[in-house]
Amino acid sequence: MMRLKVLLPKEVLVDQRVTKVVAEGENGSFCLLPRHVDFLSALVPGLLSFVSMGGTEEFLAVDEGILIKCGPEVLVSTRNAVRGPNLGTLKQTIETSFRRQDEQEELTRSAFAKLEANFIRRLMDLEKYG
Repeated sequence: MMRLKVLLPKEVLVDQRVTKVVAEGENGSFCLLPRHVDFLSALVPGLLSFVSMGGTEEFLAVDEGILIKCGPEVLVSTRNAVRGPNLGTLKQTIETSFRRQDEQEELTRSAFAKLEANFIRRLMDLEKYG
């Protein structure tokens, strides 16, 4: 048995006992079982799956991050992840969640560009009249 914790910047997405973890690193997919040696890997955007103590396989879509297995603990730290009970549901959840995130990031970039333009305009006014 292992304890899987998936940590996001604002929440703990998963904290449960599992029997197996499969993730994608820079060199391809890998599988962790309870007796696996301690392990560290940079994760690439992709799927992470795990099998609960009850034998249910669950899926996460994860952004890039880091995975550390130390003893019975498997810690995953990532900027963004979405949980789904099956791949079909997960695909819909990802599309909705990531689309919303893209829209929010676009609004933030737009607001920043306006602030930057206003700052430059005021700086030029100061130089002009200074």
